[in-house]
Amino acid sequence: MLVAPSILSADFGKLNEDIKAICDGGCDLIHVDVMDGHFVPNMTIGPVVVNSVAKIATKPLDVHLMVENNTFFVELFASLKPEYISFHIESEKHPHRLIQKIKSYGIKPAIVLNPHTTPESIEYLLEDLDMVLLMSVNPGFGGQKFISSVIEKASKLKKLIDKRNPNCLIQVDGGVNDKNIEQLKNAGVDVVVAGSYVFGNEDYSKAIKSLQI
Repeated sequence: MLVAPSILSADFGKLNEDIKAICDGGCDLIHVDVMDGHFVPNMTIGPVVVNSVAKIATKPLDVHLMVENNTFFVELFASLKPEYISFHIESEKHPHRLIQKIKSYGIKPAIVLNPHTTPESIEYLLEDLDMVLLMSVNPGFGGQKFISSVIEKASKLKKLIDKRNPNCLIQVDGGVNDKNIEQLKNAGVDVVVAGSYVFGNEDYSKAIKSLQI
């Protein structure tokens, strides 16, 4: 299991230290939540802060857009060369076009599904994706309770991926901890985003390793 700590839960007063600590602690990716205050009822960080993160990070960035104007934000963050840029299917009228745009920058495209959105809704996009992110909380805020139905949803998605694009990864974001990590792995999940669980632990390394099963 790959682990991507979400810096939404980091201490922004000492962000440099926290980024260095999770990289030294063995994380696989650094998850960056970008919120515009329109698609979700919260606002987070822009490219200036993320650029600072990128300079310190020794692990690849995983940028998760929770925005309405996806194309604008893809262009805004593309120069930072993250490993992944993910966008919500619910906020995009032309997902295939946007996927190709992300690829044109040499970045791996990913699509995000909110808790109510079915895996079947993106079946015919899977061949062009490197990852699908399943939200196991409602997007917008950290520290929420895990929505357990994502286990069944991940299993359904895994079957579609095996059929359409076996190289596509499944990521889950929200309420992930050492109590549900085994269920997620058994459902076919490859990557987990963990914010509160990692940054709320005194030992970041121990928290990260407990999820890398």
